[in-house]
Amino acid sequence: MEAADKLLKFLQFKVVRRLDGLMQGDYSGIFYGPGMELGEVREYQLGDDVRRIDWNVTARTARVHVRQYIEEREITAWLLVDLSPSIDFGTSLQSKHDLVTQFVGLMAHLYTRHGNRVGAILYGDRIGAVIPARGGRRHVLHILHAMRTRPTVVARATPTDLDVLLRAGYDAIRRRSLVFVVSDFISRPGWAATLAHLAQRHEVIAVRLYDPLERELPDLGLLVIQDSETGEQIFVDTHDKGFRKRFARLAEAREEELRGAFRNAGVDALELSTDDDLADAIMRFADLRKRRSQLAAGGGVPQHLGVA
Repeated sequence: MEAADKLLKFLQFKVVRRLDGLMQGDYSGIFYGPGMELGEVREYQLGDDVRRIDWNVTARTARVHVRQYIEEREITAWLLVDLSPSIDFGTSLQSKHDLVTQFVGLMAHLYTRHGNRVGAILYGDRIGAVIPARGGRRHVLHILHAMRTRPTVVARATPTDLDVLLRAGYDAIRRRSLVFVVSDFISRPGWAATLAHLAQRHEVIAVRLYDPLERELPDLGLLVIQDSETGEQIFVDTHDKGFRKRFARLAEAREEELRGAFRNAGVDALELSTDDDLADAIMRFADLRKRRSQLAAGGGVPQHLGVA
């Protein structure tokens, strides 16, 4: 576990110290407040968080109801980690795999150091490991070591099926938890409905990894591009402006599809780029969630609900 220990020390020195300076070491509210357990429902009152509306009860009674929660002292966080072949891609200072390892190590450390528990489910071409939620530094090192020593997944004819990872999370995580789905979301279709089901039971955050070259190709002349999922290779001319524009349009269409899937599932998305600073990205995301929560709490019921 020497490599895992070295990475964790690096994160503590480079990232955690910066976050400590910005947030005074209190990470309980970065993504989620105190641990919550489902409680009773009651009618909506001015000032309630609209994200806590129970739509099933609202539809049944024709009056807006919100779900109350019972506070617990402990947060249980789960990391559903996609380690499929496309995660190894990266053309900037680091690969998506470097980024996912740093993020998992950072989140596991931040939560366990405050007495909370963290579990992980690792997926390559199948579920490789289900690591039960525990606390402590040794447990964080165990998760990182499992990620680093996973069997290498070779390119194959069938693409990644993210639905397998999400279903594994749905089946394995019984108690209401904070769930991070860490992936580039390059997958065969069908995972969006399972993500929505997972979000009905847990507080879910989609951590989307990407490299800038996946959104826009530079003019590099003639290139051989290989699909990291299937191993298929194609010969392209990036000097062709028309080709680059078509590539950008397809990439934008995929971005819209992903944003729609996250929106329909009711989950927030933290975007992590291989050329971005991890601490800066987390701070931007935490600030956005905080401001949105404040607006929701003071904004009353949305007009489209039609409540008198």
